[in-house]
This record gives sequence, C-alpha cells and structure tokens, in this order.
Amino acid sequence: MTDTVADALAAAGYSLPQPAAPVAAYVPTVLVGNMLYISGQVSFCDGALLTGRLGEDVSLEQGQKAAQACGLMLLAQAKAALGSLDRIERVVKLGAFISSTPDFTDQPKVANGASELMIAAFGEAGRHSRSAVGVPVLPLGAAVEIDAVFAVRAV
Repeated sequence: MTDTVADALAAAGYSLPQPAAPVAAYVPTVLVGNMLYISGQVSFCDGALLTGRLGEDVSLEQGQKAAQACGLMLLAQAKAALGSLDRIERVVKLGAFISSTPDFTDQPKVANGASELMIAAFGEAGRHSRSAVGVPVLPLGAAVEIDAVFAVRAV
C-alpha cells in the first residue's frame, strides 16, 4: 500500500520510529467509528528518553525537538493501527503535556514542535485543536508527552 504522507515526511527529512510498546495497562490506539485515539507518547529523541523539566534543565529548543519526536511517534502508532497514514482525513486534536517549572510559560511554543509536524505531514488537514499544559512531572521523568485524536477514512 502506497503511503504518500509517509513519503512526504521522508522527503522532508523525517523518519518514523518503531511504535513504542505500552509501559502500563493500556493500549497504544483505540479506533472507534472513524476516530482514532492515540495514547500519550513520551519524548524519545535519537533513541533515548529526553527527561527533565522545561525552565530548569531542558531548553525551549530541546522541548520543541521532544514534542516533534512525540509527534513522529504518534504517527508511527497511527500507521501501525491503520496500515497507512493516508487513511487519516484530519488531525482533530493534540494534547501536549510539558514537564515544567512553575514560572515556565512557553508550553505553547514547545507544543508547536508537534503541531508544525502535523501541518507538514497533512497540510490544512493537519491544523488541529490543541491544549498545551505545564505539569510538574511526567511518566518516566519525560520532558514532554503528547496524545492525539485523528479522523480516519473507512477501509
């Protein structure tokens, strides 16, 4: 099956990682009707988990790269669930959780790492609603975690 979205990502210099296995009692994806819900994906960058907190020991640029890595893992999970990213009609929503200090207020700028990736992958259909929330700690000490909802075409 040809996957033009994955091809476009590759042409832009992105490669999808292997989908990560769940680390607790949940499944990575749930497809209900034409909606695909993807569990939160944490910030694996260059094969290692990026840990720490924005405003403390993780820079804004590192946070944006971490969010982009979360976005790539979201797409890897979607491809594993659907067989092709071309089944995605629209990116509906991203939920971004950024481990940050109380005085760090650039969570939206961090989340842009994933949002801009979705627009690069899907064009106008990649524009989505979003939340970007600062939290004191994330699972495994991750700097960023992002979940997603996609509208998908029937097979």
